[in-house]
Formats: sequence, structure tokens, C-alpha cells
Amino acid sequence: MSAGFADLGLAPQLLRALAERNYTEPTPIQRQAIPHLLDGADLLGIAQTGTGKTAAFALPILQVLDEERLRAQPSRPLVLVLAPTRELASQIADAFTAYGKHLRLRVAIVYGGVGQTPQVDALRRGADVLIATPGRLLDLMQQRHVSLDDVEILVLDEADRMLDMGFLPDVRRILQRTPRDRQSLLFSATMPEDIAALARQILIEPVRVEVTPPAATADRVEQAVYHVQKAKKRDVLVQLLQDPVFVRTLVFTRTKHGADRVARHLQKAKLPAHAIHGDKSQSARERALREFKTGKAGVLVATDIAARGIDVPEISHVVNFDLPNVPESYVHRIGRTARAGRAGIAISFCDETEHEYLRDIQKLIKQRIPVRTLGRGEGAAEAKAERPASEPPRED
Repeated sequence: MSAGFADLGLAPQLLRALAERNYTEPTPIQRQAIPHLLDGADLLGIAQTGTGKTAAFALPILQVLDEERLRAQPSRPLVLVLAPTRELASQIADAFTAYGKHLRLRVAIVYGGVGQTPQVDALRRGADVLIATPGRLLDLMQQRHVSLDDVEILVLDEADRMLDMGFLPDVRRILQRTPRDRQSLLFSATMPEDIAALARQILIEPVRVEVTPPAATADRVEQAVYHVQKAKKRDVLVQLLQDPVFVRTLVFTRTKHGADRVARHLQKAKLPAHAIHGDKSQSARERALREFKTGKAGVLVATDIAARGIDVPEISHVVNFDLPNVPESYVHRIGRTARAGRAGIAISFCDETEHEYLRDIQKLIKQRIPVRTLGRGEGAAEAKAERPASEPPRED
């Protein structure tokens, strides 16, 4: 059943766990990365969320720990995975736990926004694999609840997002506390100069794996744009979401306050929806994700940073309520649908201030996004009115 993964040299216990999750064929990044990682090579992975990169590093790491009979001492993890958000850290921890269910390895996770006592207790019991966000990990290191002296494998996931969120200084401080003689992996969807410099600093003769270029991602998704007056966007969104074809929809806004306003408007229209962003409490974020995944709430409104930690394969639609002012973000957003071989639809609203953003996006993906017309004058703007954008609203 798992012949594809068996060809990569994975152990029977891992193949069994994969088969139980109905994973039969490796993704391109898994095919390229796993053999090199089993050989102990450093790796630079240029890959977006949804390419299977978590399994690409989790599977070989679990196998190496098991084969070498490595077990962590209390508060001294053997593997450290750094992630930019609590949601992503939780998903990585879940993946390690699921793939390693037939191995006797212990996984711990530390992140901010919740009490640290259960996390400290997990570290004291001995965590072979530690998944952490940088801020909380530094706090625990300064309190001497964790030592990185035994780290054999280091993973930096979504390094470009760590840069965006201002975590790079914390990451550098953490790296200084890990042994030089280690295997290092760095994954990033984009490669700005700061991340390229970090890669040169921490990776030794790395294998470079690059998958899913931006244009290819956009090509797999059915796209459309509506020209909508800014003041009418929320009403138009309600009109669209009342169609039952919108089974599980991820709506993107440019700001946290915007996400809250959109979610409240949808709730007033009797459309179950939640907003998720960095100002929400951990319990609120977990509840929103849980209800979105189970279908209890069919709409999740998110900012770009919060959405990077969302891994829900069954998203049927992505709606860009606000067009991003960074065109690459558009590609990351619409890549949240059409995953795991499924079809997906991405709809964008373009108001009178966003024409420049739309032009930049179309230039990046090398295609014109088809224009759809709203019925009965529901806030529709003239599609041909592609005049320069006014000053974009400030991000909060």
C-alpha cells in the first residue's frame, strides 16, 4: 500500500503509520528530501505550506532517532523544530505524534499565550523532539527549564514568516545555544536576503530542494475577481456565502480589525464564522480552528500571518476580501485551496483603491484573472476602471 514511501527507505513502523492515514504516494518534496535527510545532509527547502514539507522532515527525523536508539535526557531535547506561530507548531507536533505512533519517542511543544507549567513538565519527562515558537523557548531557556546542548537536528520552518514577524533576532540567539555539530534544515516559501544569509550561516553544503513555484500554484486554482465598491464588500460577501457551494471558506483581510468586523457582519447575517489573528487568545484561536475543521463554522476570517498556521485540506473556497499589497501573499493565500489533489476556487474583491495590487498580482502569476460581474448592482464597480490606486490603508 505504501510502496511509494517504501522506495524512499523508510522503516516499517513509519510505513504502517502512513498507511493508517491513507498516505500512499510521496509528494515531490518528500521524494526529493527524505533520502538526503536519512543520509544526514543539511537541507534548504523552498516550499510553501501544502506541499507536504512537514512529513518531508518529520519522517526521516523519526527514523534517525529510532535507528540510532537516541533518547532524550530530562529537559535536553535531541531535535528542535522552530515555527513562527502556535498553530503551525501544534500541527507539526501532531504530525510527529501521528507518524511516530509506533515508535517509542516523546514529542513536546512549547509556545506562548498559555501557562508554562505543563510545558515545563513535558520537558522534564524527556522530550526527544521539541517543537517551539521562539519567544516562549527563549523564556524557558533563560529560566533554565531547557538546555539545547544535546540537539542533534535543528529545523527552521517558515523562516520567511519568522522574519516578517520580527523573530529573527530571537532565532539567532537560540541558534547560538545549539551545538555546531548538528544536522540543520531550513524551509522557507520565499528567499529574501536576510533568510539567504541565515541559510549560508547555519547550513553546511546543503541539498537544495525547490518545489511548487508561485505560477504553478496559481494555475491549479480556479480564480475570479469581482470589482466591488469598498463600502459594499461585506454585503457582497454575505451574498456569495449564502450559496451552499461555499462549503468551507477561508476569507482573508489585510488587518486584524478588518477580520473582526467581517466576522461580526457574517454572524449578524446568520452565517457561522470566526476571526483568527494574533490578538486572539489561544483558546479562542483553537476553538475557531476546531469549529472550522469540523464544519460547525463554515467560514474562517484570517490575516496573512495567522493563516500560515492553518492546515485544512478540505477548504473549498478562498476569498480575498482585501487584496494583499504583497503579490506573493496572493499565491500563498490561494494555495490554501486545491490541496491534496482537490479542486479549489479563489475569489478576490477589488475595490477602487486596489487596482494597483491587482495588476501586480497578475504580473506575478503571468495571467489575467477572469472578471465576474455581480448581479443586480450589488456594489459592483466598473471592471474597466483600472486607475492607479490611492494610498493603501495602513496595516495594524
